Amino acid sequence: MKILSGTSNPSLSKSISKYLKTKLVNTNIKKFADGEIYVEINENIRGNSVFVIQSSATPANDNLMELLLCIDALRRSSAKNITAVIPYFGYARQDRKVVPRTSISAKLVSNLITNAGAHRVVTVDLHAGQIQGFFDMPVDNLFTTPLFARYIKKNIRSKNLICVSPDAGAIERTRGLATKINADLAIIDKRRPEPGKSKVMNIIGDVKDKDCMIIDDIIDSGGTIINAADALIKKGARNVHVFITHAVLSGDAINKIQRSKIKKLIITDTIDNSKKIKKASKIEVLSIAQLMAEAIKRISNSTSVSSLFN
Repeated sequence: MKILSGTSNPSLSKSISKYLKTKLVNTNIKKFADGEIYVEINENIRGNSVFVIQSSATPANDNLMELLLCIDALRRSSAKNITAVIPYFGYARQDRKVVPRTSISAKLVSNLITNAGAHRVVTVDLHAGQIQGFFDMPVDNLFTTPLFARYIKKNIRSKNLICVSPDAGAIERTRGLATKINADLAIIDKRRPEPGKSKVMNIIGDVKDKDCMIIDDIIDSGGTIINAADALIKKGARNVHVFITHAVLSGDAINKIQRSKIKKLIITDTIDNSKKIKKASKIEVLSIAQLMAEAIKRISNSTSVSSLFN
């Protein structure tokens, strides 16, 4: 087994390799003056099972192209098996045709990864579970719910917890967390008057005098979550903690979160935000390195990955 790191999240790759007690593959990844990406593998990987770690976060297109080139370089270097480890799977929000004459980008990306030469995909909290069916290969979709549940039990001392789904699409994820921490469930009825903007219409469930735990897979501009927190506080909630797997945090999102009613935003390191959030007191990062490393080890040893979440 060998681990190859792309350039999107080197700190996560180093943490994973440290847990697995293995060195990262020696590579030379650089850009030419015109923006073209160059990938060179500087050691023999013939006959090895190789795991390529690369998120398709900002800049999404460059990181995706780099992943494809790494897979292609490994295939041409006679790697036995190539597993694309994609902590944050970009384009996952475009998983169907919402309006006529649009692309289904998540399907196109899955085709690109397949045709580049990957044999397996490992990812974390896919935006839509059905994306697994876009691949004609095994896909391991890891869940961060147990990680968040452990954090809540350790750090949030309250007998009045309630888990809140920020929209209808996140109900299953929210119910999973509520079951693990033995809490009630509430749902926010959200509408999108236009792309990038959301409006809270109603809150289903009693949140008065309760500590609210909002859980979702992605926070981008932050508008949806901030509006949800405002609505919960207006309904009498004591405070609001937010748990997010993939922190895209585009534009002015961090400043808006700092000024919001959110008490704490807990994110993971599927996307490297270390430079962005240095001065953000409301944001805390939980590492998924151990979870991903354990999944990689089990895949390499041909043992159960799903038992990680039992």
